[in-house]
Amino acid sequence: MEKIKMTTPLVEMDGDEMTRILWKMIKEELLLPFVDLKTEYYDLGLSYRNETDDQVTIDSANATKKYGVAVKCATITPNAARMDEYDLKEMWKSPNGTIRAILDGTVFRTPIKVKGIEPCVKNWESPITIARHAYGDVYKNVEMKIPGAGTAELVFTAKDGTQTKETIFEFESCGIIQGQHNVEASIESFARSCFTYALDQKQELWFATKDTISKKYDHTFKDIFQEIFDSEYKEKFEAASITYFYTLIDDAVARVMKSKGGFIWACKNYDGDVMSDMISSAFGSLAMMTSVLVSPEGYYEYEAAHGTVQRHYYKHLNGEETSTNSVATIFAWTGALRKRGEIDGIKELAAFAGHLEKACVDTIEAGKMTKDLALITDIAQPTVLNSEDFIKEIRKELEKIYA
Repeated sequence: MEKIKMTTPLVEMDGDEMTRILWKMIKEELLLPFVDLKTEYYDLGLSYRNETDDQVTIDSANATKKYGVAVKCATITPNAARMDEYDLKEMWKSPNGTIRAILDGTVFRTPIKVKGIEPCVKNWESPITIARHAYGDVYKNVEMKIPGAGTAELVFTAKDGTQTKETIFEFESCGIIQGQHNVEASIESFARSCFTYALDQKQELWFATKDTISKKYDHTFKDIFQEIFDSEYKEKFEAASITYFYTLIDDAVARVMKSKGGFIWACKNYDGDVMSDMISSAFGSLAMMTSVLVSPEGYYEYEAAHGTVQRHYYKHLNGEETSTNSVATIFAWTGALRKRGEIDGIKELAAFAGHLEKACVDTIEAGKMTKDLALITDIAQPTVLNSEDFIKEIRKELEKIYA
């Protein structure tokens, strides 16, 4: 077939470890033979982030603003062990957190359903979408170690010099403190993104925080959601026969476990990070989850919701065979290519994204899958494939579709 032409580049953000290996395989086997791929490339691997003092992460986010659509590989957020392993200048912050802070918006994550991979919560009949706020909180925190006895205070200094103070704690010995923030404009964008997405999907929307304990921070989220819903979306929800409700995060967890699924669950930044991993694992695998950051300005960044698969990467470096699930990374590419095709009016590009997704699903439903899925599938005697062979089997299914 003649390669599908692109007119506007995607912003391509490469990543780390095993997902970086898969990234290259996916491009070579599933993209470049079919698409005249145009990307503006940024290397967000930890070594190059360290070399550029993390400027490359900021540059990639600003490029997303320029081109509108990005696709991102999984990346390392360094800890103390990574500091030594990569000889880092400093413990760089999460690249996802940096990008989300620049783009704002909301991250929507939904399990990828295939026959034979059934959710371990048996009453979940439909996927549950996690809507994760993409700004602030713990991802933009400021931390301090307390060396000994003393008073820790929260201080706000207004532009006119007046100060507001709250005592955090009277320390009698060593300890730690952490400061978090958010801004109302971002919370408002989060709320509107969630309400609009719920109307588009015609699905019920839940929102959950811990306002009974966090009576100012979390309660502000709750109030803003309710005010925007009442003034802008209540009548639209009633016309669409869907509902919005607020509940405490612990009550939401209990309700989720007893639900049938098929709704959108909106969470603050960290809550959404944790709950999306729970939902994806319960539906089958961390590697079976779509993830897209949607900005109110119309920027889209598609990524895999899981990590860099460090254990498999070390096996790969030792020359051992791996069986790493690449579906979420493939769907990051298909999401970005579909959106690029929609924005640029290239129907063939959007259609290719759908065909590649179908090829992934058809491969698994035919009993050909990676080890993580083979351990949980209902399909009798599945064929367990290594990382590379799984991608090659998907290519065969894609070629059948085009044939």
